[in-house]
Amino acid sequence: MSESIYKVIELVGSSASSWEEAAKNAVEAASKSLKNLRVAEIKQLDMKVEDGKVTAYRARVNLSFKYEI
Repeated sequence: MSESIYKVIELVGSSASSWEEAAKNAVEAASKSLKNLRVAEIKQLDMKVEDGKVTAYRARVNLSFKYEI
């Protein structure tokens, strides 16, 4: 059995509509340049507020992908 190594990176996605969409945006953007994505873990959720109104939802995501040796 061969052993696998994974790298973990932190991303921040944003969306005007929801935290779920923000996390999805981060993963989908990363998938354009990274391959073998494995697990996405939500680390933190927050909102951008302007003039007392929520203008964006943000999701901080740890994303792992298989490291090719």
